[in-house]
Amino acid sequence: MGFWDDLKLQYKMGGFEQKLIYWNVAVFVLSIVFFYGFRTQRFEYPDWLYLSSDVHVLSYRPWTLLTYSFFHSGFFHLLFNMIMLNFSGRIFLTFFNQKQFLGLYLLAGLFAGMAFVAGFYVLSIAAPIVGASGAVMAVLVATATYSPMMNLRLLLIGNVKLWQLTAVLVAIDLLFIFAENTGGHIAHLAGAFFGFLYIKLLQSGTDLSKGVTFVLDGLANIGGSKKSTPFKKVHRNYEHKSPKTTSKIVTKDKTQQQIDDILDKISKSGYDSLTAAEKEFLFKAGK
Repeated sequence: MGFWDDLKLQYKMGGFEQKLIYWNVAVFVLSIVFFYGFRTQRFEYPDWLYLSSDVHVLSYRPWTLLTYSFFHSGFFHLLFNMIMLNFSGRIFLTFFNQKQFLGLYLLAGLFAGMAFVAGFYVLSIAAPIVGASGAVMAVLVATATYSPMMNLRLLLIGNVKLWQLTAVLVAIDLLFIFAENTGGHIAHLAGAFFGFLYIKLLQSGTDLSKGVTFVLDGLANIGGSKKSTPFKKVHRNYEHKSPKTTSKIVTKDKTQQQIDDILDKISKSGYDSLTAAEKEFLFKAGK
């Protein structure tokens, strides 16, 4: 299996935490091609992509509340966010489903963006912002809120609780909010608050992600839903059972069982734990 086939299989078999990483990396690569100023050594995003703290600008470019979170100011900005997204997303998905993860991520990005605009409006500062940090922080805090005592083993640090790691990151944002990158810290803290709020509402019976997934499902069906297959009456001969039919059923069951075993292995140990033969089998089965 080639490199690109391997990537496509990982994308297809992975959850939204992996797909979001792919999307963010793809957007970053395109940003280098179209928006990176090699003379100034920085990204020069157009105002219809980044989020402006100017309320007037936002009023006629509301989509920037979503687009800003898929762009980044530099390689290390992207790298840190994607590492944290992969880390917190995998833990979150041990407790909740894929739709809840995507709903939380998108809603937190919107909330963090609005908090940034509101904060800079109060401070009378006009500035742009890009980055997925607010949404990523929401996923981390949501997971820590739900399972604060989860044990983590960190390189060079050792064993810590999930709430301790989360508390340190939140404390850093609080300490440096007026020192540098004020807009970024406001977005981080807003995302953290939204992650906490999301879990508390979920525990009381209100799932905020349902609204997002409902809208996404509706958009996916634009253009007409699939035509329902008309019922076909099938006449079965119960006196003469075909050996071939039995053989096909058994083969299908064995194949599905092998797929289920491999997917279970991925959920427990990750995609990289698969052997080359298992990856090849999944790729062929996906076709």
